[in-house]
Amino acid sequence: MATSRSHAATATRAMPSSPRPGEAHWRHFHHDADIGVLGEGASMEQAFEQAAVALTAVITDPTNVRAEKTIELHAQAPDFELLLADWLNALIYAMATRHMLFSRFKVAIEGDQLHATAWGEAIDLKRHQPAVEIKGATYTELAVRRNVTGWLAQCVVDV
Repeated sequence: MATSRSHAATATRAMPSSPRPGEAHWRHFHHDADIGVLGEGASMEQAFEQAAVALTAVITDPTNVRAEKTIELHAQAPDFELLLADWLNALIYAMATRHMLFSRFKVAIEGDQLHATAWGEAIDLKRHQPAVEIKGATYTELAVRRNVTGWLAQCVVDV
């Protein structure tokens, strides 16, 4: 667990310390046993995209992941919170089965459907130095809501 927290701290330091109001960004938040991922953006789609960047940052510094290949991902759920969890779990599954990491995302949400493109590359153990393997997105602290600058999407991931 200490290793994952050091990667999280490194990744968080790479982000601007004070994003401008309305600027899309990601961060981690403290959780006793696991790691919280949080994305914010002007739209719900941007918040989901930034939550995915935060997910990658649990494993490695996303700025070290090249956007060489694209994959398409889809999720469906009856509400936005469950859609976030399904989206992140689809991404975790893609990382595990394709042996890839992703650094850039484009999300479109239409009703209860999410369609996304993820850009990334095959895992390079020497360059990426993965800290942990994420087991799944949980319903712990799961939230998708408007805030003063736009949208927030967050949950805790099991590592």
